[in-house]
Amino acid sequence: MDSQGFLKAIVEEAGVSGYEGRVGEIVRQAFAGLCDEVREDKLGNVIGLKKGAGSRGGPSVMLAGHMDEVGLMITMIDKRGYLRFSAPGIDPRTLPSQEVVVHAVKDLPGIICVKPPHLLKPEDREKAYKVEDLGIDVGLQEARVRELVNVGDTVTLARKFYNLQGGFVAGKAFDDRAGVAVIHECLLQLARMKHAADVYAVATVQEEVGLRGAAVATYGIVPDIGIAIDVGFGTQPGSDDHREIDLDKGPGLDIGGNIHPKILEALRKVASENGIAYQTVVTPGRSGTDAWSMQVTRAGIPTALISIPNRYMHTSVEVCSMNDIKKAGRLLALFIQTVDRSFVEGLVCC
Repeated sequence: MDSQGFLKAIVEEAGVSGYEGRVGEIVRQAFAGLCDEVREDKLGNVIGLKKGAGSRGGPSVMLAGHMDEVGLMITMIDKRGYLRFSAPGIDPRTLPSQEVVVHAVKDLPGIICVKPPHLLKPEDREKAYKVEDLGIDVGLQEARVRELVNVGDTVTLARKFYNLQGGFVAGKAFDDRAGVAVIHECLLQLARMKHAADVYAVATVQEEVGLRGAAVATYGIVPDIGIAIDVGFGTQPGSDDHREIDLDKGPGLDIGGNIHPKILEALRKVASENGIAYQTVVTPGRSGTDAWSMQVTRAGIPTALISIPNRYMHTSVEVCSMNDIKKAGRLLALFIQTVDRSFVEGLVCC
């Protein structure tokens, strides 16, 4: 499976934070063909190990991309059988009229329902809907709904992966399954390379609710180097923010307190020597990614962050460039090829 096929498979599967098992199984099977060992820890992180060609006790690099997605959770079943929900992390303005899947006793298709404009007061017609104004209609009467659905069941958007023009792709949960696809691409590249470092390919869980998976995985692995791969804000209409990076112009390399300067310098050098375009993302404080928890685990891990440009983050559909994903995977593989014990021993700050 190439990385585009892998990305399609994982974004079309459901896996909100804490319930990533379906996605994890796809990742586990894909990593099994590219790693020497694959396991799942108690929190649900999928951890693949591709051993280096160096002697035992050689350097280790951990790559982390989170596989959980933002979604919905049922909070109430009303007297007419409509489902009320919370929507932590997702932009409620994008939810009306969306098709969804309610993960109940069995998966139920549904739609997010709203009042038609004819029934709204004139002063409300120009306002954005709030989550409490919305419901999910699964087409069943209350009694049958209560047989199938429980408060606390999760809901994901029913969104297919599809191709746009110019190598752009659209779908849900690119935050951060695009990052997991970068790790997959890196493993594909490493299959043709010789490298001394042991590589831990980790698809983490529960990033969206507190960076938990990466903290647990890093604590157990204790790598010499940690690199998180997440999405960054892609340039889009109506926005002009210094944090934005262009799609199809290469991955972003973050710079700031969360990033070890010598690893960043090495990544830039590898990119320049191999003609891989990259962009700079200024992240002066907390990155809000797995890189944050990786950096401060145990006695501290020298950490870097690669950002894949992503439009419309935390909405019902996101857009990335497969070229950026493939470039990021190749950059990581080429960087890993340069990592030896002397490089790791030189990672004193700053």
